[in-house]
Amino acid sequence: MSDSPEQPDRISEAEHAVMEALWQRSPLTAQEVCEEVCGPRGWSLATVKTLLSRLVTKQAVGTEPDGKRFLYSPRIERADYLGTESRRLMDRLFGGRAAPLFAHLAQAEALSEDDLSEIEALLKELRS
Repeated sequence: MSDSPEQPDRISEAEHAVMEALWQRSPLTAQEVCEEVCGPRGWSLATVKTLLSRLVTKQAVGTEPDGKRFLYSPRIERADYLGTESRRLMDRLFGGRAAPLFAHLAQAEALSEDDLSEIEALLKELRS
């Protein structure tokens, strides 16, 4: 995956579902991707093929011929994608700062005791 783009075009929520299937196991055929995502979402194989085509155009997914079909694999790492999306969210909604994000989550009671303990441990680790 070293030839992956540094920052692919924005990935939609639907495309993200396809990426999750590929991050879990790849390479996959379009049919195999559909087996993972079509049922829960009510999608058809044609929908999955359209999403895969968009992801190939965005260079987030690569293809490899396998007889009369193609095998699809992610060209970006899940961790890299999450980092980019997290940064975009913070930039867009919280001026690029993490503290207001955590304050919002705490005020909305979206953080459990386990979440708070994990955050505290991460902060201690970062400071040492």
